Amino acid sequence: MVAKELVPRYDPSDLEGRWYRAWEEAGIFTPPPEPTAAAGKFVVVIPPPNVTGSLHMGHALNNTIQDIVVRQRRMAGCDTLWLPGTDHASIAVHTVLERELAQEGVNRRDLGREEFLRRAWAWKEKYGDRIIHQLKRLGCSCDWTRLRFTMDPMLSRAVREVFVRYWEEGLLYRGRRMVNWCPRCRTAVSDLEVKHEETAGMLWYIRYPGVDGGDGVVVATTRPETMLGDAAVAVNPKDERYKKLVGTSVLLPLAEREIPVIADEAVDAAFGTGAVKITPAHDADDYEIGQRHGLPVITVIDEDGRMTEEAPAKYRGLTREECREEVLKDLQVQDLLETTKSYTVPLAICDRCKTVVEPYLSLQWFLKQTELAAPAREAVARGDVKFVPERWVKVYYDWLDNIHDWCVSRQLWWGHRLPAWYCEACGEVIVARETPTTCGCGSGELRQDADVLDTWFSSALWPFSTMGWPDDTPDMKLYYPTDVLCTAPDIIFLWVARMIFSALRFTGRVPFHTVYFHPLIQTAEGKRMSKSLGTGVDPVELIDRYGADATRYTLTALCTQSQSFRLWEERFELGRNLTNKVWNAARFLLPYLESAADRDLPPAEELELADRWILSRLARARASAQEAFDEMRFNDYAQTLYQFFWGEYCDWYLETIKPRLYGKAVGAETAARVARHVFDVVLRLFHPLMPFLTEELYSLVAPGEGFCAQGPWPTEGAGRLDAEAEARLEALFDVVRGVRNIRAEMNVPPASMVDILLASEEEGAGARAAEELRPFFDLARISSASPVAAGKRPPHAAAAVAGDLTVFVPLEGLIDFDVEIKRLTRAKEKLAADVETLNRKLSDENFVKKAPPEIVAADAERLEAYQATLARLDDNLAALQ
Repeated sequence: MVAKELVPRYDPSDLEGRWYRAWEEAGIFTPPPEPTAAAGKFVVVIPPPNVTGSLHMGHALNNTIQDIVVRQRRMAGCDTLWLPGTDHASIAVHTVLERELAQEGVNRRDLGREEFLRRAWAWKEKYGDRIIHQLKRLGCSCDWTRLRFTMDPMLSRAVREVFVRYWEEGLLYRGRRMVNWCPRCRTAVSDLEVKHEETAGMLWYIRYPGVDGGDGVVVATTRPETMLGDAAVAVNPKDERYKKLVGTSVLLPLAEREIPVIADEAVDAAFGTGAVKITPAHDADDYEIGQRHGLPVITVIDEDGRMTEEAPAKYRGLTREECREEVLKDLQVQDLLETTKSYTVPLAICDRCKTVVEPYLSLQWFLKQTELAAPAREAVARGDVKFVPERWVKVYYDWLDNIHDWCVSRQLWWGHRLPAWYCEACGEVIVARETPTTCGCGSGELRQDADVLDTWFSSALWPFSTMGWPDDTPDMKLYYPTDVLCTAPDIIFLWVARMIFSALRFTGRVPFHTVYFHPLIQTAEGKRMSKSLGTGVDPVELIDRYGADATRYTLTALCTQSQSFRLWEERFELGRNLTNKVWNAARFLLPYLESAADRDLPPAEELELADRWILSRLARARASAQEAFDEMRFNDYAQTLYQFFWGEYCDWYLETIKPRLYGKAVGAETAARVARHVFDVVLRLFHPLMPFLTEELYSLVAPGEGFCAQGPWPTEGAGRLDAEAEARLEALFDVVRGVRNIRAEMNVPPASMVDILLASEEEGAGARAAEELRPFFDLARISSASPVAAGKRPPHAAAAVAGDLTVFVPLEGLIDFDVEIKRLTRAKEKLAADVETLNRKLSDENFVKKAPPEIVAADAERLEAYQATLARLDDNLAALQ
């Protein structure tokens, strides 16, 4: 093998694209058509990103974790399928296209349904694969031959089949109910697609005069514009203040209508004045009260957020906001606005377009979810589906235990149109798999419902619709159910729960056995990361700047099982530094591998102490990494490999064997073979995290062995446990560390060699250590090591404790004693002051009680470290004086 000369600094720009093309051309992401692996199958379906989307940090983290899991199972010998796809994202596409139409001066209704859909498909073809290309740049090893789209014919057929079955089983119905209505999107949105934001608002106190000319009653409201649709004033039946008013009527200001005063248990007597306005058409709670009391439903705000014909004439056609201003002015003129107070209003916001959502009574399609929820709950309780971290189980149960009917219809055009038709002759509702031509009454005048299904309806079928269900396809037989789902916890209700109950209902099996909920990513200040808010970090730019591997490693190293973590760009230096370290380790090793033609490990009798030590440490690191991986502690998996590779293999082993490789000592070939073996194993362990770099280096370290991406994954035989070697070498490394610390603390010039003396209470231990230390002299620029009697400190020698040994470094001739005494004295005085400050702080009971526990613990840890350093300074000063 001729060593390839590597450039000094790792540059991912060329090799990332080159290796991804090589993997694709070799077809390694596509599993065989028939089962071949003794290890079995492993299947993941990608959470389909929106077709409108571009890669954001959530995608980058989510898909990195998925790819890590998939690549590891592929290397372990499984027939592995990671099935990719995109979601049609109904509301998101409407938002984008309607913004473009607005620039042309038209809206979608001017355009018409057919032309709008033509544009939507054209937009999808032009931009829909953008995120797919970005996922490839991240290194995602999906089977692109199975790329799915939620509106593909196969998936659309599954959606229609499910809708019809729900209808046939009596779980679907059409009715007029209160929904969340977005006036900008002009569609119903589910509770889960509404965000509640605490906003500074006002509470207006309005007098409703008595019909007999009396004082009437004062009500408090945050929405004065809706009073035009009031049907009653309500009080709590236990509220003594209003007992005489119940059953009377008051005059509705500005509308000049009489409305009753009613009593209802739902009224909070502590809110405002204890009397509230009841507007059944524009508040969900008011609607329920209205139903109980038989109140009329007066709709004064329409689908566009404008005042309707049912409002008094002067307000008709005004927007909600304009109407509020006019109503408040008119109330002031009539002296009916009693007072105004500041009030925090929990505004309901459309998650997609950020418009204030309107509670609206609307004719919609609903799915009864109670019957579906019970089996989904039992599946998790039985352990058929495992949640990681487990704390999300309670959140899942809470939602299922309080589940409501799901409004599945949306007043949009892009999406799966409802397979429901209405007979114009008899009014019959027809729900069918195939488009009907006639009604049972014989009429051919059929009109299809104009609505489309909620995007989450089709997403709920994703694990099995992508496999060809309802047909018993080869993929359904071989790859369903899937194994692991990786997702964010904020869609546990929108998606995870619905996938579980849909799969159980229609396939009789859970869709996956494990759900891994990764943390949410926040800014450095702990805020939500968002491009639109200017707080986002663009992962594509990070890949351009740092490389895909560095980006992936950093995200994984930060991905604990907490609810969130904070991220800023500088943190990606962690990944970049590691990729450079791996690259430079290969750059150092490659020239020495030419002479080591035999790739097998040398026999045990040829191994030196350092070789035995690194192989034992490798065995432990591999086992720890595997355990962390199996438990989905991906940050621990990443950090275990980092610490072993950088802290033990590079910092100690490679430095230790340099004299052997340079020809200064015997055993060069043995050292090279051990170094290559460990590096080979490390590359394969790192591969799921950093696929591009490891593939490049694996091709050089193990030429002719095939793709690193195909394994084999390191198992127990990768290392050789040797507790004796670890103990002996750790003791020697403690000596080296002690000498290094003395050199640093005493300002010994870097070029100066030092003689050291070793003392121990155990007879002969100093002499043995001095002899065993010889191969490691270069690690601390030691020229000689000799034993010395315990209990006798050599003159002018600095000391360090290394396990059972005491290390002495005579300083005569190495440093200027007077200069060093002054420097150490100044350092001691400053440190003593710091110790005194921390002591006072930690002695203050007030501070200890009120400060966050982690702050107190950090200060206590600092104090302990300062005191240890102060003791060493005292010792060093004593040595010099």
